[in-house]
Amino acid sequence: MEKIGLILEGGGMRGIYTAGVLDFFIEKDIEVDLVVGVSAGSCNGASYLSKQYKRAYHVNIDYLNDKNYLSFRNFIKTGSIFGMDFLFNKIPNELNIYDHDTFKKSKAKFIAVATNCETGKAEYFELKDLEKEIIYLQASSSIPMFANIVEVDGYKLLDGGVADSIPIEYAINNGYKKNIVILTRDKTYRKSNIKFIHAVKRKYRRYPKLIQAIENRYINYNKSLDLVNKLVQSGDAFVIRPKNPVQISQIEKNVIKLNNLYEYGYNDAKEAYDKILEFMNKN
Repeated sequence: MEKIGLILEGGGMRGIYTAGVLDFFIEKDIEVDLVVGVSAGSCNGASYLSKQYKRAYHVNIDYLNDKNYLSFRNFIKTGSIFGMDFLFNKIPNELNIYDHDTFKKSKAKFIAVATNCETGKAEYFELKDLEKEIIYLQASSSIPMFANIVEVDGYKLLDGGVADSIPIEYAINNGYKKNIVILTRDKTYRKSNIKFIHAVKRKYRRYPKLIQAIENRYINYNKSLDLVNKLVQSGDAFVIRPKNPVQISQIEKNVIKLNNLYEYGYNDAKEAYDKILEFMNKN
């Protein structure tokens, strides 16, 4: 049987759609050989691989009223609108304990995508021990303008979505010819060019290649979408995405909207269950 990849787009709080899809996968014990996560997708992928049903949902929802989780107070105090220590230290180690043992037993290779600020290119980090390597999830999730650059192992990193929002080519180039792709935008969505480029150029003036990557993001994103759609036609990709336009921002705090989007994700996966199995089992 061919090896199967799972590609997880980011999107900040829109990622709760992916959390719903992956909870259905956990429920039905759907396993893959590769998980490639971008930004919120990498965080959701981590909870999927630890097989912690509804963990990603609770991480997204339970702390919305805690200023340490998501607030402009955080942004003013730390430079990041999300509380990075709260997200990547306090939650997994104290509030919603992460199951490292189950993660380590997973047969799937796990890749978190981040953007190298100095080269403007994507970096693909294989994570095997999140007790030691969770900083790469933080880097993958560090949205430009809303988070600080993460410095680790000689890299200066930001959100993987800048350089490779839908890393389908990475999976194919590494031998995973069949891929399930979970997107957080509906079929009609096309990314447009960035509106606040002058602010980006001021903030990241020391990183011209990062600026270029941010400027070109919409072009690369739409190319990846075109490739995904082509692969769906050829039978080499299976896509799960919202049926309708998603009216939720990256920093959404409306619990009703987020709950609904989670349910949409779960139900879309449930509806597609037979087709997912058919896709996975087809040679």
